[in-house]
Amino acid sequence: MSLRAPSAAAAPALSAREGMRHWLAQRVTALALAPLVIWLLIALLRLPAFDYASVIHWLGAGAHPVLLALIVLLATWHAWLGVQVVIEDYVHGPPAKSIALLCSMLVHLALGAGGLYALMRIALRTGA
Repeated sequence: MSLRAPSAAAAPALSAREGMRHWLAQRVTALALAPLVIWLLIALLRLPAFDYASVIHWLGAGAHPVLLALIVLLATWHAWLGVQVVIEDYVHGPPAKSIALLCSMLVHLALGAGGLYALMRIALRTGA
C-alpha cells in the first residue's frame, strides 16, 4: 500500500508526456523548416540580380510573403524550444530558471513579431 497521493504518483507520467510533446514539436518544426529553407535558397539564387529593388520586388510577389511568414513563425518557435531545453538543463534554482524561461519566451515573441511586421510592411508596400 502506498501513502502517496494519486496526483503525486501521476506526476512523473505527466512530466514525461510534456517532454514527449516538446521533443515532437522540435522535430516537426525542423522537418517543416527543411523544405522551406531549401525553397528560400533556390528562390534567392534564381533572382536575376541581388540588388535591393529585386529582392524587395520578389518578396512582395505571389506566395512568397506567406512562405516567408511560415519560415519566420516556425524558426522562432523552433529556436524557442531549443533555448528552453538549454535553460532547463543548465540554469539551476527555481527563480532563475523561471525568469530565464520568461525572458526567452518574450525575446522569441518579439523576434517573431518583428520579423512578421517587417515582412508585412515590405509585402504590402510592394502591392502584392
